[in-house]
Amino acid sequence: MNEHMDYFELTDKVKIGHLKMVNGGRVSNWACINFSRNVQDSAARGFSHELAVMCQISGMDFALEPVLPPVTARPEHVERALKARYQDAMNILRPQGRELDLLIVILPDNNGSLYGDLKRICETELGLVSQCCLTKHVFKMSKQYLANVALKINVKVGGRNTVLLDALSRRIPLVSDRPTIIFGADVTHPHPGEDSSPSIAAVVASQDWPEVTKYAGLVSAQAHRQELIQDLFKVWQDPQRRTVTGGMIKELLISFKRATGQKPQRIIFYRDGVSEGQFYQVLLYELDAIRKACASLEPNYQPPVTFVVVQKRHHTRLFANNHSDQRTVDRSGNILPGTVVDSKICHPTEFDFYLCSHAGIQGTSRPAHYHVLWDENKFTADELQTLTNNLCYTYARCTRSVSIVPPAYYAHLAAFRARFYMEPDTSDSGSLASGARGPPPGAARSSTRGAGSVEVRPLPALKENVKRVMFYC
Repeated sequence: MNEHMDYFELTDKVKIGHLKMVNGGRVSNWACINFSRNVQDSAARGFSHELAVMCQISGMDFALEPVLPPVTARPEHVERALKARYQDAMNILRPQGRELDLLIVILPDNNGSLYGDLKRICETELGLVSQCCLTKHVFKMSKQYLANVALKINVKVGGRNTVLLDALSRRIPLVSDRPTIIFGADVTHPHPGEDSSPSIAAVVASQDWPEVTKYAGLVSAQAHRQELIQDLFKVWQDPQRRTVTGGMIKELLISFKRATGQKPQRIIFYRDGVSEGQFYQVLLYELDAIRKACASLEPNYQPPVTFVVVQKRHHTRLFANNHSDQRTVDRSGNILPGTVVDSKICHPTEFDFYLCSHAGIQGTSRPAHYHVLWDENKFTADELQTLTNNLCYTYARCTRSVSIVPPAYYAHLAAFRARFYMEPDTSDSGSLASGARGPPPGAARSSTRGAGSVEVRPLPALKENVKRVMFYC
């Protein structure tokens, strides 16, 4: 029943110390701001210098000296401090025709709404990518931590951490042969009892081919607990009474064409967060939106679409047939990463499979359940399973394989980030603060109406340069 996909002749984990990024990004101009009263200026200076050195070692073109020395500010003055420091830096850089590439931020360990406020201001007002670091890590300054943060910084400034060898040698079935765009989509809902908060939809799409590792992301607020993504395709009248089309899919297809010089000839769409009862409702609505978005670019433009739902919340667990055989289990006693099951316990007629793409660390591994609801690309089971498993090794934030396919993971991260734009108190577990706050005055565009004609206040718009990079990592 279990077939071990022996595609990667490596363990699921790689120590970062010896490795360089595939494409190091460039950070010529950066600044550091410290909101922790426990961290002295000298400590902030030392930490940011060590981080810059690690970015260089990892393969980035990273300036060792900041534009301005690190500055300390009080958390309650976050907006004033960020805007003042940004202006100070730009006063130096603008006359030279340069931009501020990165802001390194030191936060107190317990920072309440500070993180959310900071991300909202940087990404929707200043158009600046930032990297936050907690005080405890500043004092510890472990090499592994600095290397992990360097991975995050690299993708935020447009670099690439990992690429599949098969992508470089153009051997990925049904991806390498013609320009292919891979989408990830997710909707996050407010917690029960939060009746006023909207749901947030996020869509990410690959922006490089044949590597498929860089993903641009878009976010949008929609009606409370609405599962269908409303903004995939939109039609509205402009002031001259002309019909205008837009939406997330169209915008991402255009940005793929701009980045690669080619329009996608194949679409793979991984959709997270859908229960079985809503499969075909979501498929009908969202596949139709994808088709309309493609047709709005060119009348006869209809690339074939594969629509896959990713589920993590289920009760199926997989175990090795012979637990004492060390070749069939990893160190934690779990099944090996790359194990796929597509018979016996799967649907008798539909195209679905369980894939355990990650190695268990603690407890029992939970495989991801993939349901292929629509497949115009005519993938064989082996081809789609191999592609999905291989993509799990390209996740930007770590050097392990991850448990769900990265585009779906990134969409979840982007939706979670957007929640901060409205409610900066969201904790890391996703629970929401009461008394949800909307975007600052002037940030909201015209309100959209969700199901039941309830007004939904839109999220503050992301700046164009932020949209193009993996700001959500």
